[in-house]
Amino acid sequence: MILACKNISKSFGTKQILNGVCFHINNREKAAIVGLNGAGKSTLFKIIMGEITADEGDVIFSKGCTVGYLAQHQVLSSENSTYDEILTVKKDVIDLDNMMHQLEHDMKSANSEELERMLSTYTRVTHEFELKNGYAYKSEVIGVLKGLGFTEDEFEKPVTTLSGGQKTRVSLGKLLLSTPELILLDEPTNHLDMESIAWLETFLLNYNGAVVVIAHDRYFLNKVVSKVVELDNTRAMTFEGNYSSYAEKKAAQRDTMLKHYLNQQKEIRHQEDVISKLRSFNREKSIKRAESREKMLDKIERVDKPISQEPQMFIRLEPHVISGNDVLTATNLSKSFRSLTLFQNIQFDVKRGEHVAIIGNNGTGKTTILKIINQLISADSGEVKLGAKVKIGYYDQEHQVLNQEKTLFDELQDTYPNMDNTAIRNV
Repeated sequence: MILACKNISKSFGTKQILNGVCFHINNREKAAIVGLNGAGKSTLFKIIMGEITADEGDVIFSKGCTVGYLAQHQVLSSENSTYDEILTVKKDVIDLDNMMHQLEHDMKSANSEELERMLSTYTRVTHEFELKNGYAYKSEVIGVLKGLGFTEDEFEKPVTTLSGGQKTRVSLGKLLLSTPELILLDEPTNHLDMESIAWLETFLLNYNGAVVVIAHDRYFLNKVVSKVVELDNTRAMTFEGNYSSYAEKKAAQRDTMLKHYLNQQKEIRHQEDVISKLRSFNREKSIKRAESREKMLDKIERVDKPISQEPQMFIRLEPHVISGNDVLTATNLSKSFRSLTLFQNIQFDVKRGEHVAIIGNNGTGKTTILKIINQLISADSGEVKLGAKVKIGYYDQEHQVLNQEKTLFDELQDTYPNMDNTAIRNV
């Protein structure tokens, strides 16, 4: 066992987030923490890392355990290049490499006594260097960078110029290369393209340490984990197997609990009917029997009704004005940034009612195409033509369309002044 959480409880004000949460992680085990938004998954990670304190309970690590943690939101400020920033993780290996070269230089002019001492040090340093895979550390760094979707052109980009998603990938790369015995990953796939997710799946499956991951990507979890810890209604329950196995067991468990609940409710109603009938006789003996049954009924431990289905969002997206059949046509779109060509001569069209996905690796220009369609930037060549009565709604990944100072209500009301208060609250 490398990690144990024992009776972890946490409240914020009057809201209980975690209540008596217990689970353990074994050496080399790959596990997931799952639950609805707000169930306390990130809070639990922060408690494990000591960033916040639990109201009750203990977090226990195995002796000497090293832990690495990737939070959802990264603050990474460095003047280093992307490559040099990730290379900082290998400082101990680089120091050993420099020491070996210095010893090799010094031994050339050493006398016999000094040479013997230097050879002893050199043997020890070389052994440690080999144990840390020192001869391959540069290729290891390059492999992780490329695996996480960085091109060689981006290796020399200053970290300060990277996007938030790219900084998260740099932090993830540093964490993976530091090889701790336990890795905690909070939504690691958010900023990865499909190829990088596939690479990360393979990396984690072959990783020699334990991994605990928070993710909403069920396909990723299916590939990587063999244990699922579910946070539900402040409590934790552990399921062996991947996400699909967990989902099946959870559904079966819910069905069993529902049967217990319905059977108990049936028995309670029966007893209440009997008690009512006994009281209606209005005899001392019947009333005593009724009171005896009431006491037995009060002692029954009531089974809570299981939530058979989580509440769903019901949002109807209907345009106020129906457009023509041709919604959007892009012809011969090309875009470059300085010497970097993103795409050339792209052509596509969208018809009314179609649902279209733009897919591709990070940096291939997916967001750029959306910005061109929305006239936020211009194409180098080509044309985007909207059909009759077409109005565009745009949701951008950086949330630049939002005013951070406004309340939720005011943001919608100011954007849609003709919308009444009831409609805004419904949304």
